Amino acid sequence: MKNFVKNGSKKAIISIALAALTIGLSAQETNDQAYNEAKEEIIQTFGSFPSFFDAFPAYALSGAWQSFKELQSPGNIDKKHRELIQLAVAAQIPCDYCVYFHTESAKAYGATDEELKEAVAMGAQTRHWSMILQGAQIDLEEFKKEFKQMMSYMDDQAKAN
Repeated sequence: MKNFVKNGSKKAIISIALAALTIGLSAQETNDQAYNEAKEEIIQTFGSFPSFFDAFPAYALSGAWQSFKELQSPGNIDKKHRELIQLAVAAQIPCDYCVYFHTESAKAYGATDEELKEAVAMGAQTRHWSMILQGAQIDLEEFKKEFKQMMSYMDDQAKAN
């Protein structure tokens, strides 16, 4: 009886291992197909396969490409302003690659040198005040209350003029 249980357990373990291997191979095949499809789409879009996509894990490229495409598709923010926002963030990270990419992209969508400067300055101002608020440990709820009062006052001033 003990031998039967041992043999049955061994058979069960072998069956589970074979099933896991089969599932793993099937997933790998699906990942390979998704990778190849994403890579082909990237090449069709850009005329090449940029190294920054090649630096991404192969099993996750399809999802990253899908996200990239979705965020580049029409939305509520026009392409020039999207690039200016991304430039402001890139300058504050800082990331030389992103600054270059988003500067050139913003220019391609019609951004002027003054708009580029303004975007970077706005990012710098946001970072500046964020550092002040965080460093001084300003109470967030108090800040929100003060901000609402400021906005109400400015709204009243605008209506009066």
